[in-house]
Amino acid sequence: MFDDVAPKYDVVNDVLSMGQTRRWRRVVVEAMDVKAGQRVLDLAAGTGTSSEPYADAGIDVIACDFSLGMLKVGKRRRPDIDFIAGDATRLPFADNTFDASTISFGLRNVNEPKKALAEMLRVTKAGGRLVIAEFSQPVVPLWRTMYTEYLMRALPAIAVKVSSNPDAYVYLAESIRAWPDQDHLAAWLQEAGWESVTYRNLSGGIVAVHRAQKPAGPAAGPATDPASGAKALANHTGPVAKLRRNITRPER
Repeated sequence: MFDDVAPKYDVVNDVLSMGQTRRWRRVVVEAMDVKAGQRVLDLAAGTGTSSEPYADAGIDVIACDFSLGMLKVGKRRRPDIDFIAGDATRLPFADNTFDASTISFGLRNVNEPKKALAEMLRVTKAGGRLVIAEFSQPVVPLWRTMYTEYLMRALPAIAVKVSSNPDAYVYLAESIRAWPDQDHLAAWLQEAGWESVTYRNLSGGIVAVHRAQKPAGPAAGPATDPASGAKALANHTGPVAKLRRNITRPER
């Protein structure tokens, strides 16, 4: 499916998001806060649009994706970036390889997203950062209703006019609607072993940018109690209860 839409993927995304995609990606780069000489994993990188800011800043970025069609388009445009085919649930990298890892608008397309979170923890160095940008749930009920109507009605209609494979965008709309909300993703991160989990809503919650850190100690890994994140979410206690208080940056 992604191979079919690869040639026009970035253009179609700009149209469907009404130009917001570029702004969302800038927020991710700022949240990563990496410097020249560091190594970054950009998972579900597609054609490498999300990888370009790192490469341009002298950062060693690896663009990893399971779609060969996407990778080929990206490599033709940016031969200076390393594009590697890989499964998010079985990453082809050694432990503690990257200073930071990121995935933008791709986690919901992974068959086992919790496994992908654990894999990104494995390949990230102790103390390293994870930043995730993903479609989420608008926080205002009226805005949520309007957004859902756009996803299920307007988006497929627009895709018919601008995409070579509009059925792919019907799937994307359905996957966005079915994706867990901000707090549930935060709980998944804790279950996987990430700490210092926070998130920031963009565009009223259409997109959420989650940040987390790999524990600095040698015993970094999944939480001892796999259900700890879910329990914290249900009871609104512990780190999950602090997530909303940690959202201090205003939307721009």
